Amino acid sequence: MTQHPKQHPKQIRLNAFNMNCVGHIHHGLWKHPRDNSVDYHKPAYWTELAQLLERGLFDAVFLADIVGVYDVLGGGIEVTAREAVQLPVNDPTYVVPIMAQATRHLGFGVTANLTYEHPYLFARRMATLDHLTSGRVGWNIVTGYLDSAARAVGLKQQFDHDDRYDRGDDFLDAFYKLLEGSWEDGAVLADRERGVYADPARIHRVWHEGPYYKVDGVYNLTAPSPQRTPVLFQAGASQRGNRFAARHAECVFTGAPDRAGLARIVANIRALAVEAGRRADDVKVFSSLSVIVDRSAAAARDKYEDYRRYASAEGALAHMVSGTGVDLERFGLDEEITDAKLEALYPDRLRRVGEARAGRFPPGTTRRQLLAARPFGSQQQPLVGTPSQVADEIARLVEETGVDGFNLTRTVAPESYRDFIELVIPELQQRGLYKTAYEEGTLREKLFGAGQAHLPARHHGASHRSWQRSAA
Repeated sequence: MTQHPKQHPKQIRLNAFNMNCVGHIHHGLWKHPRDNSVDYHKPAYWTELAQLLERGLFDAVFLADIVGVYDVLGGGIEVTAREAVQLPVNDPTYVVPIMAQATRHLGFGVTANLTYEHPYLFARRMATLDHLTSGRVGWNIVTGYLDSAARAVGLKQQFDHDDRYDRGDDFLDAFYKLLEGSWEDGAVLADRERGVYADPARIHRVWHEGPYYKVDGVYNLTAPSPQRTPVLFQAGASQRGNRFAARHAECVFTGAPDRAGLARIVANIRALAVEAGRRADDVKVFSSLSVIVDRSAAAARDKYEDYRRYASAEGALAHMVSGTGVDLERFGLDEEITDAKLEALYPDRLRRVGEARAGRFPPGTTRRQLLAARPFGSQQQPLVGTPSQVADEIARLVEETGVDGFNLTRTVAPESYRDFIELVIPELQQRGLYKTAYEEGTLREKLFGAGQAHLPARHHGASHRSWQRSAA
């Protein structure tokens, strides 16, 4: 009888989902007496978190961000300010060097909204972070969804949904030219004897004139960093966003209300990547996950109930409606929210926010029901159980949906991360589902394998290495 080699289980990737603010996803939990998120503006908060995550062998800390404020519910920020619904929020990039200095392997996914950036300055900022982290930085590409952000920079309202992605394609082309096409490999000589630091013949002017962005010249841009282009994350949920991801993203952050829906999203993203000339496994797909774990099921349930006493369903609603642009306080608490009423109030909302964010409400939906569906301060419900139960569910999610890993959302910080590291990770390791040590190398190498520090040749960004074609 022919014996087939035993297949090793797929090892799960894990990011800590966080934000440089008090209230992130599960609103109201900052009030819990053991939560320390109110210290988000202190360096020690970030260094201690980074060291904790590195002990847990996390691939990265994934830092969300918004530009603007959640001001749709009630037409203002009353709920947002009271419940700290991502307000205040600090710039995520500045905490990265602090955490990098305190760690050796942990990666850093930084969210930045390209709609309000320019490729030239942003490319330098990312390359600088890549230098300072020894190649451990990634960029979560977002195009924005808040009118308040657009108004803050002098626009009447945000650009239409698909237009934002068109701008994104143009931005990325300029971005790639700057980081991949200007300085050749070997341009930096640092030759003290000859007095030559860089070979000018190997530094090329970048010229880009697209429909939205123009760049001419790159002579003071930072020299090539360990990864050149940071690892590219993307979190768009629409089909236009998925096509954007298929062209650019190396890691996609997504979610769905059930496993079947998540499996369809994963399959669609991989199919679109193949259509774009890439391999299906060129894209790592992450889903959001919240976990409350304890050594017994009863203790885990008690912990959930303890946390839930501090949760704010109203804060969760303020967060949600700012994505849709719909002020649900214009509806009575028990008034049915219908598509006809929404279209009458907001006739252009689909075009501006996109189908994925505008969503649809099931027949009979009321504001009271939406509040009741968010008992934990978010529409995302946590997985509650013992280490074995949590590991069982994670393994099923990976097997049945094809996701590569999870963005683990904080609940009570840093307790929820510590519980997961101490209780769940050993269980996953025992099953062969999670690494027992870090690989060496950059963040891209840790995710995709040794020797893959740079974008692969089949990635669209690599096509902008014009100097390689000239050498050939």
